[in-house]
Amino acid sequence: MTQSHPLTTPTESSPVDAAAKAAMPPAAAVPSQAAVSSEAAAPPEAAAPPEAAVPPEAAVPPEAAAPSEAAVSSETAASSDAAAPTESLQRLVALLKERGETLATAESLTGGLVGAALTDVPGVSAVYRGGVVAYATDLKATLCGVPEELLAAVGPVHPDTAAALAAGVRERLGATYGLATTGVAGPEPQAGVEAGTVYIAAAGPDDVVQVRKLALSGDRAAVRRGSVQAVLELAAELVAEELA
Repeated sequence: MTQSHPLTTPTESSPVDAAAKAAMPPAAAVPSQAAVSSEAAAPPEAAAPPEAAVPPEAAVPPEAAAPSEAAVSSETAASSDAAAPTESLQRLVALLKERGETLATAESLTGGLVGAALTDVPGVSAVYRGGVVAYATDLKATLCGVPEELLAAVGPVHPDTAAALAAGVRERLGATYGLATTGVAGPEPQAGVEAGTVYIAAAGPDDVVQVRKLALSGDRAAVRRGSVQAVLELAAELVAEELA
């Protein structure tokens, strides 16, 4: 005869339920959905750009890279000095104005630079009649009155040619004084005349003519600049002598 045992139903206080509950992780150890959503929505402080990400000061162009006012002023002053009339030129124009006299120019190697220097002076129209650029040898005769036989005998670069140029332009342009330049600007010699050889002349009333020989060094520009300066100084000397 089989013996039957009564069935027992586990209750809440059953040892099996207590053990199962003890094996489960506590509720606090599992992050709630609310906590996860909150952390994802708010950017963490670590996401902010670090100070190192800010462009360093070295990336900003230094102040030295920009031209200073002193540098600009210095360059402007240098340009003004280069363009300003020389002391001898200002003296020449002042003397001519004072006496009501006039001036004309005949240029060969300087190619109009003497006239350009004169017209840099404000008010020079009261004394400067004009100028002739006679670069070719035949034009020295046809435009400035240099005798053809003289040019044939001594050539365009000669003290007598310079004197004839100054006297001729003075007469033809109806001026009180005439200035002339002729020479070899270089860099090569011309007809046996060395580069830098220049003759300048100034002619005044009563057939007074002064001629000066120059031996200038440097390139073409330097020779021409030196010729302009020298003939203006010669003119100022002649006018001052006439005044005395």
